[in-house]
Amino acid sequence: MLSMLLALPLAAAAQGTARAAPAPTRTVLVMGDSLSAAHGLAASQGWVALTSARIATTHPGWKLVNASISGETTAGGASRIAGELRRHRPSVVVIELGANDGLRGLPLAQSRANLERMIEASTAAGARVLLIGMRMPPNLGRAYTEGFARNYAELAKADGLAFVPFLLEPIALDRSAFQDDNLHPVAEAQPRLRDHVWPALKPLLD
Repeated sequence: MLSMLLALPLAAAAQGTARAAPAPTRTVLVMGDSLSAAHGLAASQGWVALTSARIATTHPGWKLVNASISGETTAGGASRIAGELRRHRPSVVVIELGANDGLRGLPLAQSRANLERMIEASTAAGARVLLIGMRMPPNLGRAYTEGFARNYAELAKADGLAFVPFLLEPIALDRSAFQDDNLHPVAEAQPRLRDHVWPALKPLLD
């Protein structure tokens, strides 16, 4: 009888352990433009979706939310960031914006301020940030192209961010890696972009 009474609390404890709620899922939020929104492709073919599939395999307990919008500028991202942070409560925010600013020749100081606003909002919300940079073609002038690239590098250094200087670096010189518009990568190039970003993203998940 005594042994049965002693066993009851142990059984109850075992049931409590079995019914314990699973650890909450942590989220990676991607804020990007058409390069991250898989423009011209099925969404599942883009580097972000491919990264999401890898995370599901290598990092159980994590999920990826792609809040990228084709045509998005840094101003658009800055205006949306607070709402996306409230909605998804991410542990990691990936910022891939600026290409549309550069193609439109928008002021560098304006783009930088918008990126900084996104970084500050993300870190204030407790998220770690991966900043993904872009490069502009030389026809925009040396001062602009160099200043454009410098914005990303200086922000990453100042805030101690994980950093990928140029998203398209693995394919930039390969014309066959791009769609007819010569701006957006083809499906076959997307795994190379995923693999290029992954070394900077992975440590933020561990």
